[in-house]
Amino acid sequence: MGNLAKQILVLCTGNSCRSIMAEALINHLGAGHYEAVSAGSFPTGTVHPKALETLDRHGIPYDQPRSQSWNDFTDTDLNMIITVCDQAVGESCPVFPHTPQKLHWSTPDPAKASGSAQDINTAFEQAFLMLKDRIEGLINGNA
Repeated sequence: MGNLAKQILVLCTGNSCRSIMAEALINHLGAGHYEAVSAGSFPTGTVHPKALETLDRHGIPYDQPRSQSWNDFTDTDLNMIITVCDQAVGESCPVFPHTPQKLHWSTPDPAKASGSAQDINTAFEQAFLMLKDRIEGLINGNA
C-alpha cells in the first residue's frame, strides 16, 4: 500500500464478492487518493467468478484479487475500515494501529442469490451499483 493515498481495508465475512468488488471500485474510482485492500473474518479462500464478471462488465480493472484474512493486515497503517456485510460489522475486529475511521455499508450478499442465471446476475449487479454509489459518495466527501 502506498503512502500518499488514504489506506482503506474493506471487510466482509467471506471476502469473495462484495469486498472484492469494493476494493476494485475504490482503487479505480479513487486512484491517487484512495488505495484499498480487502479481507474477511472467515475468508472462503476463493473469489466468486460472478464478482469478477461484474467488474469486467463495467470495465473496472482489478489486479489479482484473492480471498484473505483480516489478520493479514493487523500491522498495516490504515485510515479507514469499511464493513460491507452486517455479520462482519458485529464481529470483534483485530486491533489495527492508529484507530482507523470505521464505516458500515450494509450490502446484500449476491453469493446467496438463487433462481435463474438472470436472477443471480441481477443480485451481483445490484450489489455492485450499491457499492459504486457509496464509493462515489466517499470520494466526493459524502460518505
